[in-house]
Amino acid sequence: MSWSYVLDLLRISLHAMVPITLTATGEIIGETAGLFNIGLEGILLISAFVGALGAGAGGPLVGLLVGMGTGMAIGFLFSVISAYWKGTQMVAGIGINLFGLGFVAFGLIKLGAPGFHAVPAAAQLVKLRTPMGALSPLIFVALLLPFVAYWFLKRTRAGLILKAVGENPEAADVAGINVNLTRLLATTFGGALAGLAGAYLSVAWFGSVTKEISAGRGFIALATVVFSGLNPLLGLVGGIIFGFFQSLATWIKTLPTKTIPWQFVDMLPYIVTLLVVSGVVGRVRFPKALGTPYKRE
Repeated sequence: MSWSYVLDLLRISLHAMVPITLTATGEIIGETAGLFNIGLEGILLISAFVGALGAGAGGPLVGLLVGMGTGMAIGFLFSVISAYWKGTQMVAGIGINLFGLGFVAFGLIKLGAPGFHAVPAAAQLVKLRTPMGALSPLIFVALLLPFVAYWFLKRTRAGLILKAVGENPEAADVAGINVNLTRLLATTFGGALAGLAGAYLSVAWFGSVTKEISAGRGFIALATVVFSGLNPLLGLVGGIIFGFFQSLATWIKTLPTKTIPWQFVDMLPYIVTLLVVSGVVGRVRFPKALGTPYKRE
């Protein structure tokens, strides 16, 4: 195996970990406050599509901001339904995922290219030239952000407030903390990061949108959150692990010698996800009030 193949694998792995790490970090913030959003797959899908349109209209930075804003809006709506309207969080998340599937499929048809939309080269985020090859600037954002999130949760008063709201909202309310507003802000922020991850897929990585562009990455991000136990640094580790196996599947298919069936190779990321999650479920302690709407008495 030549050194160039190894560099290719590392470069693809770094790109593959970005959407998982960004999405997982945002979800860690939201779940710390007591809301869990399984609609991450839908947010990735919708933001990838809308971000691509934004990039085509105003350039790559506009595309990323539009995608981020879209994720923020969806996270805000989810927060209102879950925190203020006391809706079932599981149902709201499933609704986001189903809406995303239909919205993007319909949008691609209206663009005149069912199932596929190419982002113009000029509208794609320029990659940085490094000894490893061309790398997206968002790789460095994804590597740094979990450290910032860890510091925020462990070292700041706001981080302690999030934990209090997720662990014991009644006590937090008595202490003068607005529980529902805190949860709304946390989950809206998580949606913004998922939106940025979705826009990254189309604007900064693939350069196109398909109706399957998210490819289960939202669910893998949820698995990363479980693996991390709401620790952003472990979330980064999980993102790297899952990103590596996703890139390994892509990399193996590019090898000149096809010794492994491509169908099995495509299964690798999901098999690893199942194995990792099954190994940690039951050992991870989540906030006591996670998933439970707070009703003030």
